[in-house]
Amino acid sequence: MSTLPVYPWRLAPDGYATFRQLRTRGLRPGGQDVAAVLERPRRRRGPLVAYLYRIDRAKPVRPMTPAKRAALAKANAAQRVCQNCRRDAGYRIPRSLGMCVPCAYPEEQCAA
Repeated sequence: MSTLPVYPWRLAPDGYATFRQLRTRGLRPGGQDVAAVLERPRRRRGPLVAYLYRIDRAKPVRPMTPAKRAALAKANAAQRVCQNCRRDAGYRIPRSLGMCVPCAYPEEQCAA
């Protein structure tokens, strides 16, 4: 088992990127293992850790197919429908509520 190189925050060498940095370049890790680690010290807890991937081994992001786009639209639409009143809320319903805001807090809607 080999150990990964650990770099201080903002001091990683060129050629490495985090997952989000790869995504902004239109890339994905493409099955490669984590190549290095960034650590940012914190006062009261353990350090913040960011995993780095090699840019030269990254692959392009797969294009969105029409079937994927349709499935994603269907899933997003399902998250907008209230389970209580069955109406489209016009926003993604929070899982913590499980229903639209008017159904979750009916007394506050009457007062307004």
